[in-house]
Amino acid sequence: MFGRAPKKSDSTRYYEILGVSKSASQDDLKKAYKKAAIKNHPDKGGDPEKFKELAQAYEVLSDPEKREIYDTYGEDALKEGMGGGGGGGHDPFDIFSSFFGGGGSSRGGRRQRRGEDVVHPLKVSLEDLYLGTSKKLSLSRNVLCSKCSGKGSKSGASMKCAGCQGTGMKVSIRHLGPSMIQQMQHPCNECKGTGETINDKDRCPQCKGDKVVQEKKVLEVHVEKGMQNSQKITFPGEADEAPDTVTGDIVFVLQQKEHPKFKRKSEDLFVEHTLSLTEALCGFQFVLTHLDGRQLLIKSNPGEVVKPDSFKAINDEGMPIYQRPFMKGKLYIHFTVEFPETLTLDQVKGLEAVLPAKPSSQLTDMELDECEETTLHDVNMEEETRRKQQQQQQEAYDEDDDMPGGAQRVQCAQQ
Repeated sequence: MFGRAPKKSDSTRYYEILGVSKSASQDDLKKAYKKAAIKNHPDKGGDPEKFKELAQAYEVLSDPEKREIYDTYGEDALKEGMGGGGGGGHDPFDIFSSFFGGGGSSRGGRRQRRGEDVVHPLKVSLEDLYLGTSKKLSLSRNVLCSKCSGKGSKSGASMKCAGCQGTGMKVSIRHLGPSMIQQMQHPCNECKGTGETINDKDRCPQCKGDKVVQEKKVLEVHVEKGMQNSQKITFPGEADEAPDTVTGDIVFVLQQKEHPKFKRKSEDLFVEHTLSLTEALCGFQFVLTHLDGRQLLIKSNPGEVVKPDSFKAINDEGMPIYQRPFMKGKLYIHFTVEFPETLTLDQVKGLEAVLPAKPSSQLTDMELDECEETTLHDVNMEEETRRKQQQQQQEAYDEDDDMPGGAQRVQCAQQ
């Protein structure tokens, strides 16, 4: 007697949850689940519902029989009991733990702790941040031993460490003096802080009982256009693995190297340029090589006078805006005007003939005769200020020495 064929329902949702195509291989499923589960793990502040959905999708699609039923008849067929039950019967933490070689459910009492993040500085040039770049970096990290699945022993068994009674920590007492002691807590040397030991004969031959082995991995870091100094690029779940631990992240922190020509402020670029007095008054033209190698022609308008310490801006020639690289900030040019040290009498007469007339003195010859002559000299104000501060400190010191009773205060201090 033949039963009625099951009604077809949606068979794409699980693939969408994991972010893979329907033709994804088992390796593709594992990689997608690992990345998404680490990112959405509740211990890392992820969404518990999303974490549960990921586990459910992976449980079904990683089982060839359930996957075939799901692909043919959809999710409803699994819920009705075909293929040994639906995809929601197992604890998502159990699936996560078994996937990473750990053991036990978080509901069973011991919740997995989260491993530490590994932070690396990554030096980049301003050109890298302007153009975007990729850097391949080789790193060493601990991964769970594949031979013993992170157990450390061939049999999978371990014993409570006798040295620390399974706590993983020891307390040592240090005598500092009569009736004074100091207690210090440190990881147990015998079990390396794990709280358990493995029989020498039962140790895993690959990891020697350490549960983890070192692995070299090459990470390709994509520095996007417009990224900022100190911005972080995170690789979820790529830090050191450890048993019963949610693997931490590898985090690269961008460190921008100083540029000899350009300075950056957010999306804007600043460049310094010095003009001669002739260029400031009569016009200038120069070529500026940009961060991408383009040659920009910078020139003044006819008859324009550039004042010292002034700024001019060029739109859309600053830094690309992060995640909107076709939009750019401004390029600001800060002008310094270099004046000549001296002028000849002929040059002075020539300038007076073309420049606006000097303001008249409005003083009579008799009034000028009554004025006292002065002499101007060059001065460095920073040096003048520093010299005056030192002089004031010396005067205060000398004044303190001359105060009555000064010697007596010194004598009291010596006693």
